[in-house]
Amino acid sequence: MATLYLIRHGQASFGKANYDELSEKGWQQGRVLGRWLSGKVEPGAVFGGNLQRHRETVEALAAGFTGTLPAMQAVMGLDEFDHNAVIQGYRPEWADRSVMTRELAAASQPLRAFQDAFVSAVERWASGEYDEDYRETWPAFRQRVANALEHILVFADGADVLVMTSGGPIAVVLQSLLGLTDRRALGLNEVIANASVTRVLYSGSRRSLSVFNNYSHLEAEDPDLVTFR
Repeated sequence: MATLYLIRHGQASFGKANYDELSEKGWQQGRVLGRWLSGKVEPGAVFGGNLQRHRETVEALAAGFTGTLPAMQAVMGLDEFDHNAVIQGYRPEWADRSVMTRELAAASQPLRAFQDAFVSAVERWASGEYDEDYRETWPAFRQRVANALEHILVFADGADVLVMTSGGPIAVVLQSLLGLTDRRALGLNEVIANASVTRVLYSGSRRSLSVFNNYSHLEAEDPDLVTFR
């Protein structure tokens, strides 16, 4: 059986004007991942979303990888859901970035405060009760991820493949493989580490989860490299 390596991008730049670019730690995570993958896999193809953090993580991975790495092919279906739209559906006042920044700064634990709001916002989005508030609904997101996965597996034609994406699409793939409820799938999204590797074995129409959320390569290099946001 061949292997699909689902990789979550490196740490993005939370709190910066451009969240989508990798932080310094995100670049380091990608290079460590590339060194760890060297000698373990010879990918027949590399896919990723259209997001900057996906492209930059592939660049960082390539810098650490020993061997030939195919150029990344962009597949829009691998993009994360629009977290700004989801957050603003729950907290419309946060459409004004200064309001969000001020409120989070006033919290005793700003990152925790954001995470709590984010979890509630995603639960609202996935509930199906407010679909008219979102350009992309939860079912639509799940379908585009499923379509992207099918496209990749047909193209890969039995080769090992690296897929650079985000936590949401990885959780959706696992939901399909394991028959998880929406709530359990969303719970997985919260614990997927940056630059972690989830392995899916496939042969024809058969797909099996082999490894979930492996970030031992980061722990071995420096435990401080393990991040989830």
